[in-house]
Amino acid sequence: MNLKQLETVALVAELGSLSRAARALGIAQSLVSRTVANLESEWGDRLFERTGRGMVLSEFGKRIFPEIELLLAQSTRLHDEIRNAAGVPAGTVRIGVLPSMTRRLIPTLFADLRKTAPGVRLRVIEGFSGQLDEQLDAGHLDLAVINRYGPSPRQNEDVLATVANYLIGKAGHPIANQPAVDFKCLAGIPLVLPPAPNGLRLILDQHARQQGVTLDVALEVESLNAMKEVALSGHALIILPQLAVDDEVSAGRLVAAEIINPQLPRSISLGLTQHHPLSRAARLVLSRLHELIPPMTQPDWSGSNKRQ
Repeated sequence: MNLKQLETVALVAELGSLSRAARALGIAQSLVSRTVANLESEWGDRLFERTGRGMVLSEFGKRIFPEIELLLAQSTRLHDEIRNAAGVPAGTVRIGVLPSMTRRLIPTLFADLRKTAPGVRLRVIEGFSGQLDEQLDAGHLDLAVINRYGPSPRQNEDVLATVANYLIGKAGHPIANQPAVDFKCLAGIPLVLPPAPNGLRLILDQHARQQGVTLDVALEVESLNAMKEVALSGHALIILPQLAVDDEVSAGRLVAAEIINPQLPRSISLGLTQHHPLSRAARLVLSRLHELIPPMTQPDWSGSNKRQ
């Protein structure tokens, strides 16, 4: 058994096909098949089953595959640390990003790193805060940009910015087409929100109980784009920070009213993995995020059609 064999097994599991794995590796399919067969012979059981959907892990394969992934990840970290120890930031940094920030943050961060540290590669996972928390807790991410609600950040997290939440709807909507809207005015309005458990849902439910407001969660969606499309249709409203909809508001397609009494500030925090020390490359990305994120969170609706 060697790392090349394990990498081949991992690629077959990911792609679900011997032929696709062979193309990705640039070798003959027979070599991929032989690698898998040799490991199965050495370990005494089948790694894959052939189905109508392609190659899938067998029960034995499912049991040992997490250990294969762990060993490959450790090998990658060792390789990166060797290069980092030589003083050159290099290697893959796994970063989780909120959908509301992906469009603005990732191109800027990518361009910044290509200029200052071309040996650093990014692996970006997009998701809502609860999903990113799970990935971070499992050690699948090095860093994550996460929404938080409440007076103080969690342990080992830095607050990079605090932003307001807005009630957002199609241009001309009678409620969203105002500078601000009281929380109690959310009663009975059809809303599109992410499914629970979710920090926004938790804070909304808490204030609704305190004020005796009944929220109409008409649709639960785990996609930012889907949320915005529903808002653009005029059938329901959404609650998001300005940076998630600045293009649509500036273009006059959506309008946004800040929610007040109470306000619903959300903190944009940066969480770190507790599973392993940050590599030099990850520490570099961490420092760049501290520089890049705060300016991105400021409203930029000057000269726009925020109000129709």
